[in-house]
Amino acid sequence: MPSIKALQPLPPGSTIGILGGGQLGRMLSLAAARLGFRTHIYSDDPDSPAFEVTSRFTHGGYADLPHLETFAQQVDVVTYEFENVPVEAARHIGKLVPVRPGAKALEVAQDRLVEKEFVAGLGIPVAPFAAISHRRDLIAALERFNAPSILKTRRLGYDGKGQLSLAPASDAAAAVAALGHRAAILEQRLDFVSETSVIVARAVDGTFATYDCPANTHAGSILRRSIVPSGLPTPAVAEAQRLAHAIADALDYVGVLAVEMFYMGPAAKPALVVNEIAPRVHNSGHWTIDACGCSQFENHIRAVAGWPLGSPARHSDAEMLNLIGDEAHTWADLAAEPGMCIHLYGKREAREGRKMGHATRLKPRTGV
Repeated sequence: MPSIKALQPLPPGSTIGILGGGQLGRMLSLAAARLGFRTHIYSDDPDSPAFEVTSRFTHGGYADLPHLETFAQQVDVVTYEFENVPVEAARHIGKLVPVRPGAKALEVAQDRLVEKEFVAGLGIPVAPFAAISHRRDLIAALERFNAPSILKTRRLGYDGKGQLSLAPASDAAAAVAALGHRAAILEQRLDFVSETSVIVARAVDGTFATYDCPANTHAGSILRRSIVPSGLPTPAVAEAQRLAHAIADALDYVGVLAVEMFYMGPAAKPALVVNEIAPRVHNSGHWTIDACGCSQFENHIRAVAGWPLGSPARHSDAEMLNLIGDEAHTWADLAAEPGMCIHLYGKREAREGRKMGHATRLKPRTGV
C-alpha cells in the first residue's frame, strides 16, 4: 500500500521531476510553473529544449542508477515525457519517490507485442497481429493475413521508424534483414475511415478528465494535423472514451494517457479499433493548450501532483498543425494570421522529419 504521504496533494513550491527534455518535457515544465511548481528535468541530451524553461536540470543517462538516485532525492514526484525510459530505472526511482504513471504503463507500451496482447486481453478490438521472431514466422503470418501489412520492431521506433509496409507476396527474408533481425510484430493494415485519439487524464483517486476526440491526419507516419470537432458520430466518441478509460483503469494509471484509434465507419463492427497507446502527453492533444481552459499538460501535472483534475472542456474549435523541419521558418507568416497560436520548441537545428513546433488555428466553437 502507498504511504499516506504519497497520497497527499503536493503543495505549490514542490518540485516535479521529469524524465526527458524534449518538447513534451518543455511544455510540462511550463504548465507546472503556472501552478506554482518547480521542475527538475533529467535528460541524456545536453541540448534538451526543456532545459531552457526549468528550475533545475541534470544531464545524465537513463541507465545510470546512482545519478538517477541523486535526481530522485531532489524532487517530490517523478513523471516522464516519453515511453522508452528503462522500466528498471522507473522501478528503482519508485523506491525513493512516487513515479506517475507507474512502471507497468512503461512495461506495456515499450513492447508492441505486449501492448497488443494487453489491449486485446481487455476485450478491446485491435488489428490482427502476429509475433515475428524468424523468417518462417513472417512467411506464415503473411499467408494467414493475405492482405497488406506493416512489419514493426517490437521495441523502439516512432513516427514510422523501424517499420516496413509489406504485401502478401513480399520477400520475408529481405524484410527481416531490413529491420536488423530484431524481434518484430506484423500487423494487418485496416481499411479505416479516419484516425482519432483519446486524450484522457486519470487522477490518483481514479477520476477522469477526457478531452474531445480529434480527427488526426498523418503523412509519412508523422502526425500532420489534429482537428476538433472531429466529425465523428456521438456514439463513436462515447465508445472511444469508454475504451480509453478501460485501458487507464487496467494500468492503474495516473497522468495523461493517449489512445490512438482507427474509426472503421458507422456500419462496421467494431466501429473502433485501438492502434497504439502512449503513456504520456501526446502530440494529438497539443491543441488543448489554446482551445481549453486546462490543457493536457496542466492536467498531467495536476494528476501526478495529486491535485483534482481541471475541466477538459473546449471553448474553441481548433486545428493543430505540426511544424516539421523547415516549416518552422514560416513563423512570421503564421504570426500574421489572426487566431493562430504559435509554439516553437527552441530546437537549434531544423532537420527533415524533426518536430520543431506546432501552430493552432482557433475559431469560435460551433460543434461538439
